[in-house]
Amino acid sequence: MTEYVARRGPDGLPADPWLRVHVRAGGVVERIAPRSMTVTGTLADWRRWTGLPFDTSGPVRVPGALTPVLVDVDHDHAAYVEPNVWVRHRL
Repeated sequence: MTEYVARRGPDGLPADPWLRVHVRAGGVVERIAPRSMTVTGTLADWRRWTGLPFDTSGPVRVPGALTPVLVDVDHDHAAYVEPNVWVRHRL
């Protein structure tokens, strides 16, 4: 996420469209939250939620997710850990 947030367009604004909106409105990127949201469950849970097989240990790409889901077949467990960016605006 650190590298992603550091990307800039030709105008010097963040390359990410949503961050660009915030910066144009006067926001300042304050910090990165590497583990902003975590979703864990059994492999059966993840299969039901996504329709994907989750039959191999390691990172699994899920369409629409920001990061891969980390799968551990031996322990029947998978976890999704999503980062986030904190932007501060003066009120």
